Amino acid sequence: MTKNSPSATAPSWTGLVPVDDTALAVTDTGGPGVPVVYLNGQFATQGYWRRVVADLGAGWRHLTYDERARGRKSGRSADYSFEAAVRDVDAVLAARGVDRALVVGWSYGAFVGAHWAARNPERALGAVMVDGAFPYDWLDEAMEQRIRKQFRQWSRFLPLLRPTGLTPRMTADQMADCNIELGRISRERELGPVLDGITVPVRYVVASGSSLGSRGDEQERIRTSLDGVTARNSNIAVSAKVAANHGALLKKDFRAIADAVREVAALADAGR
Repeated sequence: MTKNSPSATAPSWTGLVPVDDTALAVTDTGGPGVPVVYLNGQFATQGYWRRVVADLGAGWRHLTYDERARGRKSGRSADYSFEAAVRDVDAVLAARGVDRALVVGWSYGAFVGAHWAARNPERALGAVMVDGAFPYDWLDEAMEQRIRKQFRQWSRFLPLLRPTGLTPRMTADQMADCNIELGRISRERELGPVLDGITVPVRYVVASGSSLGSRGDEQERIRTSLDGVTARNSNIAVSAKVAANHGALLKKDFRAIADAVREVAALADAGR
């Protein structure tokens, strides 16, 4: 019997998990169900997942956490890199004694989930990518300058929102650096091989329309890159294309995300 088997019951827990030079605020519902770890949008918090967690219910073990300098309690760090974000998945799972988990990532979290699933085929039960992890070359020099300008414009408002946990405790330049790094990771030559190498069940829930900072049909064009992914890797498919846009997806179409989690869990169970 493994610690993740249905007969093994873990206690619920909320607290800080030390990692590198910081600590992450983690919530673990415990219970005997399949462990599901939720990976947030780039500057979002674990609270965004509450509707998905509620729809799935107590039959699952839900692990949510706030990334470095996000939320009210996770600490600042000298390292906000993408690789640090992937390492943090392992830190949270290790701290909670979870060997195998199903990862669910939205936006930036989908990229983290894709890399983690590709690197850990024996530990990943499967993955749900929520409107993220599309291999597309959207970053060029003009876009990089646009990103830096946008975050600097927002910087005057960020200190007002930080006490609420709605914005990260990062500088505008640090936030811009994270977004630009994501653009590099998104490139087809970078992300394509990662997705092609995934050997566990993956389902995408794809939004419609725009995302924060996008213009016109930019986001819809980015989403078309998924067609090549699903054609090359039979483990990956689209579970749903929903009406909500990128920012409203977790609020308006949480049931589609929960259904995708159920679908992946069933596939993982059938493949054992």
